[in-house]
Amino acid sequence: MIPDKILYVDDEAMALKYFDRLVSPLAPVITAASVAEGKAVLAQRGAEIAVLVSDQRMPGARGNELLSYAREHHPVIVRMLTTAYSELGEAIDAINAGEIYRYIVKPWDLESLQADLRNALELAVLRGERDSLLREKMLLQQQQLLGHRAGQLVLACEGFVGQGSAHAVHVFLQTALMAGCPAPAIDWGWLDYADLIEAEAERGLVIGRQLARWHQQFSSAPTPAQALAALAQALDGQAQFQDGEVRVTHSGALIDLLAAPAPQAPAPEQVAWLAWLMHWSRGAQIRAHGSSWGVSLPASSPQAEDSVAGWLAGDIERLIAGMSQRGNS
Repeated sequence: MIPDKILYVDDEAMALKYFDRLVSPLAPVITAASVAEGKAVLAQRGAEIAVLVSDQRMPGARGNELLSYAREHHPVIVRMLTTAYSELGEAIDAINAGEIYRYIVKPWDLESLQADLRNALELAVLRGERDSLLREKMLLQQQQLLGHRAGQLVLACEGFVGQGSAHAVHVFLQTALMAGCPAPAIDWGWLDYADLIEAEAERGLVIGRQLARWHQQFSSAPTPAQALAALAQALDGQAQFQDGEVRVTHSGALIDLLAAPAPQAPAPEQVAWLAWLMHWSRGAQIRAHGSSWGVSLPASSPQAEDSVAGWLAGDIERLIAGMSQRGNS
């Protein structure tokens, strides 16, 4: 939805009617008679509003309080204050505090009012386009990070544990897709690109070392029942073993190696699922049970090939497609 409306807040009924009549040729107008009512409109229809104009002097609370609220909760909305000439000091203070784009002096001059609002609407469009471009850029960066992490898991498995891990990573990525793996967040407030590369390299080393430790531990569980019990214990409260099945109750156990925000280092229990699959992926069956997932090991199951030809690119494409669909919904 592209915001295209102007919200005007004033306790004077005549001012609301006059503003609507003057401004409605420019854009649809929504009115509110108090700061509280204005906040309620923002909560319900904030995505529709391009420009917020508020009177300063109102009973109970002043307009700059509403504008401050809008700045915090709806920062894309262009904020303006209208006030009498004698109250310009308060308007200037609001500008200096970053609460508003500009002020409009009462009584309004029709041409000036419409020109100011036209400029504000154009600014709202530019902000919307900027934010859309930023979202697209962030999505692309997150997609690239997700793909990098998927490849990183292959390198960590092969480098720290040994050959024959392709099927384990393949099942891991398929399960992550089934569990609804989200995009990994990147905190660019703390990271630049070089920092991100360094953090992800360190993350790969941590994963590899933890894989090696888990690999040794899971090697001591030779039967399917023992293996499932070991998995439930390793997932540290995120799963239960009962009736021959491990019921994973928290999706983080299945997806955090891919979805954890950068530069967060993985905890040992986040690596356990992949390490377990390196022993048992060829027999494992994973089923969704509502908001949980069941992992079982039948007594006999067909053996998979040692390698899964062409699987990595396809798995990454499906993960990114699923991530994009959830982001757009």
